[in-house]
Amino acid sequence: MKLPDDSNAEVLAKLAWAVAHPARVRIVRLLISREACVCGEIVAELPLAQSTVSQHLKILKESGLIQGEIDGPKVCYCINSEKLETLKKLIAAL
Repeated sequence: MKLPDDSNAEVLAKLAWAVAHPARVRIVRLLISREACVCGEIVAELPLAQSTVSQHLKILKESGLIQGEIDGPKVCYCINSEKLETLKKLIAAL
């Protein structure tokens, strides 16, 4: 049996990896529920150290699932709705 070529496999794998940890799922849900969120607010919502949350945010940002803008000394994060919709469609097509 030969598997068909799937040009979306890499995109799905990258986005799925981004939400492959319970803390990252919680961060995504938090950002979906708000228009924007300051990193300190995210840390306050999770029972994790600042450095651990920052690492999870980095993974989510690298996947494109979230965006971050520098606002003075803080970074304000929000969900990338387009990437979230892509993830939903790719999972639904499995």
